[in-house]
Amino acid sequence: MGVEVSRLSNGLTVATETLPHIESVALGVWVKSGARNERDDEHGLAHLLEHMAFKGTGGRNAWKIASEIEDVGGEINAATSVETTAFYARVLKDDVPLAIDILADILTDSKFDPAELEREQHVILQEIGAAHDTPDDIVFDRFTETAFRHQTIGRSILGTPETVQSFTSKQLHDFIERQYGADRMVVVAAGGVAHDDFVREVEKRLGTFRATAKTEPEQFASYVGGDFRENRDLMDAQIVLGFEGRAYHVRDFYASQVLSMILGGGMSSRLFQEVRERRGLCYSVYAFHWGFSDTGIFGVHAATGKGDIAELVPVIINELQRTGESILPEELNRARAQYRAGLMMSHESAASRASQIARQMLLFGRPIGTEELVDRLSKLTVERLTDLSYRMFSTKPTVAAVGPVGSLPVYESISDKLMGSASAAPRKRAV
Repeated sequence: MGVEVSRLSNGLTVATETLPHIESVALGVWVKSGARNERDDEHGLAHLLEHMAFKGTGGRNAWKIASEIEDVGGEINAATSVETTAFYARVLKDDVPLAIDILADILTDSKFDPAELEREQHVILQEIGAAHDTPDDIVFDRFTETAFRHQTIGRSILGTPETVQSFTSKQLHDFIERQYGADRMVVVAAGGVAHDDFVREVEKRLGTFRATAKTEPEQFASYVGGDFRENRDLMDAQIVLGFEGRAYHVRDFYASQVLSMILGGGMSSRLFQEVRERRGLCYSVYAFHWGFSDTGIFGVHAATGKGDIAELVPVIINELQRTGESILPEELNRARAQYRAGLMMSHESAASRASQIARQMLLFGRPIGTEELVDRLSKLTVERLTDLSYRMFSTKPTVAAVGPVGSLPVYESISDKLMGSASAAPRKRAV
């Protein structure tokens, strides 16, 4: 049946995908505003807003919001990322109007009561403390902070104890007024939903939502790279080695995703086989690529014991450089199959489909069919991937490490080995 899209008179986009075999509906409101949209004095405000969304409106207190959705067996939640915020629910199909009403109530009439705010600030302070005590969490915060130094895109989504404690109800209201407008929002549902009925319900509750946000232009992200190390007396070390990645819109985005799978996307990947299976240098290793609207970041994460650090990093670097020399056709085919399987499996989950459609609508202004994505994958070649790998892994790296990292090679040594290999043998770029 495919994705159906409508636009309300105020410009709000509404999209649905009917999955006839599913009795439930995953639905939500996705806003093109996240942690990177905060001002300097608002670090952590977007995440606090997500927490405060369920703490009371003009017609419902926190208990009523929770009990109404759970009385029908549903669930409701919210999530903040670097570039988006989502408010979503999952209910049986007959209860869709109730879910829309609650989500709309949250977006249009949240009170942000000072007493509730104080309690939730305390909760987030605990969350920040827990993250700091979890090395495999905090290393990624330090990684992005180093890669995008002094930029909102690189800051921790949680904020700091100082900023979180400083926020007021007025700041929360002002943030919504400035960031939330129909032009920056999509309402999406997937599952046992009828498009026209869903659009009518959304029109009732959000058809008069302000058409335009008052947001300021985003700061263009600039990858800078660098080095961060925190020596801690721990049993293991968390290490992330990264490079500038590719934005969603650029030609090499999907190639970067596939490259991450070849390097560290499963048990058959190069890094897993060489670093973990053959050499036993770590208990966990994988590669990832995160795309944003104007940049991206590619990384390798490894967790290892103190005695293996000195040998581990050179082996990882060697595997990165080898992909710039040769990638086997069977490796590309395997990674393509993994990517395609992930796409197809997402169709079996209404929540995954709703999130996927919302992301595509916010980024590209339209849903992108599975056939189109598979076609893009089919056009990737070994030559293109080796060329991308060569270029990506010969630029300034980002290193972040937490734990007993005293034996980690110095940053200059890592950087020289990576960047030196490029200057030694310039190559013709693949088409």
